[in-house]
Amino acid sequence: MTVTPSAVAIYFRMFSPYILARINGAAARMPVIGIEGSRRSTVYAWEPRVGEERFARRTLFSDGAIDDKPAVEMVDAVRKALDETDPEVVCITGWSHSEALAMLSWARERGRPVVMMSESTAHDATRSFLREAIKRHIVGLCDAALVGGKAQRAYVEALGMPAKRIFIGYDAVDNDFFAAGAAIARSDAAATRARLGLPEHYFLTSCRFIAKKNLARLLDAFAAYRAAVGIGAWHLVLVGDGELRAELEAQAQALGIRDAVHFMGFRQYDDLPAFYGLAGGFVHVSTVEQWGLVVNEALAAGLPVVVSRTSGCVGDLVDEGVNGWTVDPFDVAAITARLTDLAAPATDRAAMGLASARIVADYGPDRFGDGLAAAIESVRGAAPRRAGWLSRLLLARLAARNTRDGG
Repeated sequence: MTVTPSAVAIYFRMFSPYILARINGAAARMPVIGIEGSRRSTVYAWEPRVGEERFARRTLFSDGAIDDKPAVEMVDAVRKALDETDPEVVCITGWSHSEALAMLSWARERGRPVVMMSESTAHDATRSFLREAIKRHIVGLCDAALVGGKAQRAYVEALGMPAKRIFIGYDAVDNDFFAAGAAIARSDAAATRARLGLPEHYFLTSCRFIAKKNLARLLDAFAAYRAAVGIGAWHLVLVGDGELRAELEAQAQALGIRDAVHFMGFRQYDDLPAFYGLAGGFVHVSTVEQWGLVVNEALAAGLPVVVSRTSGCVGDLVDEGVNGWTVDPFDVAAITARLTDLAAPATDRAAMGLASARIVADYGPDRFGDGLAAAIESVRGAAPRRAGWLSRLLLARLAARNTRDGG
C-alpha cells in the first residue's frame, strides 16, 4: 500500500538498526521525515548507523544521549523540528515520553492527524486508576494506532481507540538480514564457531542483564537440565551485558556450570546473526516484556524457541509445539522441562525452525510500512481535530517530565 505524497514525521529516541529498518519500510510507501532524539542512548550501546536511511533524517541532539536531556530542551527541540518540516501527519511513540507529548500537542494545535505507535499490553506493568485515566485521555487525542500484535491491539482498544483505527505491524525487524546472516554462519560453521568462541551445541539468549530478563531463574533451570542430561548436554550462550553480570557469573560458578555458560558480552548488530545461526534454539523467559524483538530475530534466523507467556509477542509469534513452547517464567522446573524438550534428539528442530521463519515472515519492515500506511489512510480526509485548553494544559504538564518509559 502507498499513500498520497505528503510528509509523515516519525519520531524515535534513537534510530537503532531495528528502527532504521522499520522507517525504511515506511519510506518505500510515503515521503518520511525521520526525527531521532540523538544518536546515542544510555540504555542501549548501539553504535550510530548513518547513511543507511532512505528518508529525510533529522537529529535533535548531536551531543550525548536524549535520555539525559532536560525535558524542556526535548520539547523545544522537537517543536522546532516540526515547525521547520511542517509534516502533514505525525507519528509518536507511546504516551509518556516528553517528545511524544510535545508532538501530540503540536499536531492538535494545527489540526494534523496523529498516529500513536505502541507495544504496551495490559499486563506489562502495574496499572493505577489515575495513570490509566490519563492514558485514555491521551489515546483519545490520537487518530489511529499502530501496535505490535493481538495483546497490544486489545490494550489500546481498551484505552478507547476504535478497533477500525488500530493496525498491526509496529514490532518488526529486518528478517532478511537475520536469515541471510544465519545462513552464512551455517555455511562455514566450524570457522565461525572458532572465531566467536562458541560451543558445538548451545541454547542462545540475548538481552540486557537486568532483573526482568529473569536470567537468574534461567541459570537455575539450565543447571537442572545439565544435571539431568549429563554427558551430551548443551551449553548456554548469553549475548548481552548489564548491571547483573557479576551476580550472574557468580551464580553460574556456584551452580557448578560456569564452564558451560558463555558470557559473550554486548555485541553490535552485524555480529548477531552468526550467534543465532549456530544455536540449536533460542530461550527468552522475561518476567515482563512488552514485546521481545529478540524473538523476531530468532525466528527470522530459523530457530525453535522457548518464550515466557508474559512476553507480549507470544500470541503472535509462538505456535505451541509447532515452532516452540511458552512457559511460566517463575516456574524453574517448567523452564528446565522445555530446555530438555528443545535439545532432545527426537525434536525436529529443523521443521520447527522452518515454522518460525514462516510465522515471522509477516512481521518485517514491509508490515510496518503497510500498517502505518493503512493507519494514515484511515484518518486521511477526516475533519481536523484540536485539543481544548484542559488537554493542552495536561500535555504541557506531562511533557515537562522526562521519562524513559514510553509505555
